[in-house]
Amino acid sequence: MKEFEVYSSLRVPKNSKIIIRLDGRSFHKLARDLKLVKPYDDNFYNVISEVCRDLFEEFSAQFVYSFSDEISLLLDNVPFDGRVEKIDSVMASFAASSFVMHYDVEFKKPPAFDSRIIPVGDGDILDYFRWRQDESWRNCVNSHGIAYLKSKYSNSQANDKIKGMNLSDIHEFLFANGINLNDVETYKKRGIAVYRKNKKVTGFNKKENKNQVSYRSYIYADWELPIFSEKFFKDIGVIK
Repeated sequence: MKEFEVYSSLRVPKNSKIIIRLDGRSFHKLARDLKLVKPYDDNFYNVISEVCRDLFEEFSAQFVYSFSDEISLLLDNVPFDGRVEKIDSVMASFAASSFVMHYDVEFKKPPAFDSRIIPVGDGDILDYFRWRQDESWRNCVNSHGIAYLKSKYSNSQANDKIKGMNLSDIHEFLFANGINLNDVETYKKRGIAVYRKNKKVTGFNKKENKNQVSYRSYIYADWELPIFSEKFFKDIGVIK
């Protein structure tokens, strides 16, 4: 019966780099069930940050980036012999399990993520993450806009009002009502990333009878991301 399995032989090249993008399934309903604070719930993002760290460690990622309920992992070692069905199913289930493990609540329905694979070359990495960070900014503007409107109008009225507004309209509208998006926390505008950093360690070398400086890498959750640039990714060793 093995031959009846759909996509069982579909693989990505072993020597390629891939990005796995995970998206929360129906997380707008989950947000209502969990009574999340709008437009941004700090506890939710603390949990998502822990999920990113778990994914980073489990799958030896080069870089993990997240905003809202979306997580993107950059991998230079393709797991599971490149089997697409295995990568997608394991990544999505692992993310959902990690989310439940870190969220100390009783869920009404099991949360779930979907997963997709994007093969990339070194030249595509910056373009991809710039694209997703731009989406993080759009999400920030829209989230603050609809949250403010819903504080003044009914849900249906608020939804109708925001439909005809573009990003600059929403930004100006919020500013006119005392909300300056330039002042909100950086992670709300630019997302969160998990990657490795080096820290300087000074120890005593007994053999040479002197202090010696070395560097050790550690996993770092960055809540103060800059706007993504080639320099940023070079500095953290993701691209050459």
